[in-house]
Amino acid sequence: MEYQEKELELSPRGFVGAAVVGTVGNALPAQVQAGEADDDEPAVAHTVACSLTINGKPHELEIDTRVTLLDLLRDYLGMTGTKKGCDHGQCGACTVLVNGQRINSCLSLAAVHDGDHVTTIEGLAGESKLHPMQAAFLEHDGLQCGYCTPGQICSAVALLEEWKTGAPSTVTPDIAQLIGRPELTDDEIRERMSGNLCRCGAYVGIVAAVRAVHEGKIA
Repeated sequence: MEYQEKELELSPRGFVGAAVVGTVGNALPAQVQAGEADDDEPAVAHTVACSLTINGKPHELEIDTRVTLLDLLRDYLGMTGTKKGCDHGQCGACTVLVNGQRINSCLSLAAVHDGDHVTTIEGLAGESKLHPMQAAFLEHDGLQCGYCTPGQICSAVALLEEWKTGAPSTVTPDIAQLIGRPELTDDEIRERMSGNLCRCGAYVGIVAAVRAVHEGKIA
């Protein structure tokens, strides 16, 4: 039996389209390729009970296991002070304190914080007085548009606590002498705040604000 090869006539765009369809199609389950997928079957949501103390107030919640701490704070509890920036853990706008340590709340599932104490920007100030770091940011113009500021302030508060306990950074020259050192250099502040980005470029004021609180000039 004679075999005659048929020449395909594809434009460059047609060739790319055929390649993409073929690649995606081969990656799909057989029943999907055959059009047999059940579109009527709903996705199953799983929830767990979770107890959180947020800004000193206890919350007993039933949380979808897929919800991040950031979305819980903003969308479920209405605490919109914490900002959603990149939503990929790269900008630091969503920084909050969990048991005193700073984290990117966009990268952390709410359910894993069962029993934890969370502090957001709303919980830093007292009833009638700003937190010293908040006052310092105002005093030293550590903000412009203000979108990143809640995360910057929470991160700066944690920074000073980390410094007190002797936690080193990549620019610390002598780790052995870190505890008890009164000097907090600008390089240390910049490095320790490097996870918080400010598109407005208010970095000079941010460094000055952190230094002012560290030196007790604003209390």
